[in-house]
Amino acid sequence: MAESLLLPVVRGVAGKAADVLVQTVTRMCGVDNDRCKLERQLLAVQCKLADAEMKSETNQYIKRWMMDFRSVAYEADNVLGDFQYEALRREAQNGESKASKVPSDFTSRNPFLFRLTMSRKLSNVLEKINKLVEEMNTFGLLENSAETPQALYRQTHTALDGSAEIFGRDDDKEAVVKLLFDQQDQQKVQVLPIFGMGGLGKTTLAKMVYNDRKIQQYFQLNMWHCVSDNFDAPALVKSIIELATNEKYHLPDTIEVLRRQLEEVIGEQRFLLILDDVWNEDEKKWEDDLKPLLCSVGGPGSVVLVTCRSQQVASLMGTLGPHKLTCLSDDDSWELFSEKAFANGIEEQAELVNIGRHIVKKCRGLPLALKAMGGLMSSKQQVHEWEAIEKCNVGDNVRGQYEVLAILKLSYRYLTSEMKQCFAFCAVFPKDCDMEKDLLIQLWMANGFLHEDDTMDLAQKGEFIFRYLVWRSFLQDVKTKETYCNHTKYESTVCKMHDLMHDLAKDVNDECSVVEELVQQKASLKDVRHMQIVYYYGKMSREQINGLFKGTTSLRTLLMTPARYKDLKELKIMSLRALCCHGSSVSSGQVINAKHLLYLDISESDIVKLPDSVSMLYNLQTLKLNGCSNLQQLPEGTSAMRKIIHIYLIGCHSLEHMPPNISLLNNLRTLTTFVVDAEAGQGIEELKDLRHLGNRLELYNLRKIKSESNAKEANLHQKKNVGELCMYWGRGRDYMPEDVVGNEELVLDYLAPHSKLGILEVRGYGGLEISQWMRNPQMFQCLRKLIISSCPQCKDLPIVWLSVLSICR
Repeated sequence: MAESLLLPVVRGVAGKAADVLVQTVTRMCGVDNDRCKLERQLLAVQCKLADAEMKSETNQYIKRWMMDFRSVAYEADNVLGDFQYEALRREAQNGESKASKVPSDFTSRNPFLFRLTMSRKLSNVLEKINKLVEEMNTFGLLENSAETPQALYRQTHTALDGSAEIFGRDDDKEAVVKLLFDQQDQQKVQVLPIFGMGGLGKTTLAKMVYNDRKIQQYFQLNMWHCVSDNFDAPALVKSIIELATNEKYHLPDTIEVLRRQLEEVIGEQRFLLILDDVWNEDEKKWEDDLKPLLCSVGGPGSVVLVTCRSQQVASLMGTLGPHKLTCLSDDDSWELFSEKAFANGIEEQAELVNIGRHIVKKCRGLPLALKAMGGLMSSKQQVHEWEAIEKCNVGDNVRGQYEVLAILKLSYRYLTSEMKQCFAFCAVFPKDCDMEKDLLIQLWMANGFLHEDDTMDLAQKGEFIFRYLVWRSFLQDVKTKETYCNHTKYESTVCKMHDLMHDLAKDVNDECSVVEELVQQKASLKDVRHMQIVYYYGKMSREQINGLFKGTTSLRTLLMTPARYKDLKELKIMSLRALCCHGSSVSSGQVINAKHLLYLDISESDIVKLPDSVSMLYNLQTLKLNGCSNLQQLPEGTSAMRKIIHIYLIGCHSLEHMPPNISLLNNLRTLTTFVVDAEAGQGIEELKDLRHLGNRLELYNLRKIKSESNAKEANLHQKKNVGELCMYWGRGRDYMPEDVVGNEELVLDYLAPHSKLGILEVRGYGGLEISQWMRNPQMFQCLRKLIISSCPQCKDLPIVWLSVLSICR
């Protein structure tokens, strides 16, 4: 299944080959013809990959070819990235950033040597691509311009297995039955969705409801249709007509003819129609085509019951609130597992029960997994056989692979190529760990999994895909988590993956690994692109870690917490797109070679001054320095990093001032800390054009604002995405003003934010009166926390505060 990730890789590299910046430099170097040939070859391959993927499931030769092409595609991506970086470097040197200070390394390049080196690199990768394309042309692959999900759907029916007991669904059944009876006075047909992830037993629950004696008697007409991928209105209506009459018809596809026939066979009968396994998310197909037909027939109390995996389908079709099916309880899970596991004369001995409960825990209440694993264990009689299986992932055995993962793969195959990459990448995280939403999106961006379109930029696309994966149950348990960093509390959104979904991510992606697996298997990093090392001290020696890194050039993501620089000495980071090494110091030499880096997190390090070479990371999108309590300065040339979107400085209490001209970074969405200074280019007015700033914004040293006009220029009221605003008049939170400063009241007036803040904090304010905007009731419509502290001169507390909030003074 890892081959399914080749299409988005090739699409991304082809897009980079067509990039305007890349073209500019290839023309200057006299190699634009080779760039054009590379682009054409990639496009030629791209339109045949859907067929190649399908055939690779049974053809090992094509499968091997796809793996080889993927490696060369990554190599091409690096070469094109070198051209792109050179264009950005020239822009920084010669363009609008002349006002900012840039490192002397800018002038060290030899143009002739660069042209010679890059000409050879591009020629070499093009030669490899040409050979692989020639080989591809012998496969007889068919062109396919659109992504089509390759999925085999099962047909379902109404019959329940009378020999099998159903556990844990009686309450669900009674709730659904009650909902159906509650619609008896409704004149219009109601639609009730049942949704949940694959394998939860939605079809089983629908069967229980359908076969309930009271339901059979109450509804005059009961029909069951398995929809799967065919949501075509004519085909579906034909099936319903045949179900209603129990006869075979040969009807035309004319909608009007079908509508009349449907009205004739159903008439005013109260009916129950179960549409099982619905996948359609096209609003037009439901609202315009099918809904008018189904909901215009039948008598009062008629209901269409829909089972689906997607909350989007439930929201689209439902007229009633959906019934969300959840996982089984621990007791019901054990009952279901043990009924199958001990069914073939295997004694329920204590050792097997103990091992079995560990297996049940891995299944996390998923009925399909419990049944598959219970059935598997019923063929194992020895304790050592149970122990061996207990140590494996659920999907590591044949039964699990075909009965559990096959169902989950069905959902996976219906994701777009972007979503497939984003989901599969989650395999780089350990099971059952909290994954930060913002971190996921930033890593997706760094690895090129996301692509802008006419309606969404990269960050918005990431938010959309995250929400969609949650909707489709690939991610779950989304919650807000409070985190402390150097005594600063901030909130983040985290999620988890069901263990079975994690197994699926590992199954479809062979590029992600954790270091423990590689060391245990004595494997190399050759084909690993994304790796995480978590708390490895005491488990593996530094020699083992460095042995893995030695000679590695293909790694694109490295997440390492905690880390120290000496652990990274063998790491070659030329190809890295994302590097997280908490507690590590970064050498200037390493950073200069990291020109492809888009994500850098060296939080909690003891660094005092970030190397100037960091400002040469022109591709960088995210820079995280949280908890770097000794950090005093950012690079002077930071304003040259025009692609940067996020700068995290939470808990950087020693930071003296901001780098000059930060207003030039107009792509910034996150700037957690801004330290005001009186020097030119470092005042509060630098926030003027940073309209996209969001989440948390901490403003320090507000007492250094020169005038109220500078405060007004900050345009805080325009920054609608800022949810938490902290105003500190000193450099520290414990700053206490000694004397009244003349313009503080006017400054606070002009620092008025928008009226939908969630948190507002003011500390060290030396004015006598609170500003009018802080007395406005509209400011408290969304505010959930207000902190006013160390404001000794301020005597009045507006009544509106006391009426809506608890205040810390």
